[in-house]
Amino acid sequence: MPEHTPGYVAALAAQLRGAEDELQELRGFKTAVTSVLRNPAIALDIRQNLANDLHLPAPKR
Repeated sequence: MPEHTPGYVAALAAQLRGAEDELQELRGFKTAVTSVLRNPAIALDIRQNLANDLHLPAPKR
């Protein structure tokens, strides 16, 4: 079974690690965007425009 060779398994492990790293980066981005959208110290129109640009629900206050 060539799909179980050490090289194949190592390649899959590297791909999985890369996907996990990318997912962590996206989660960080989501957290940052959410913080900005919920921050009342930032002008409402700026937060609404950001939400609109990202196709997210706009904050109301």
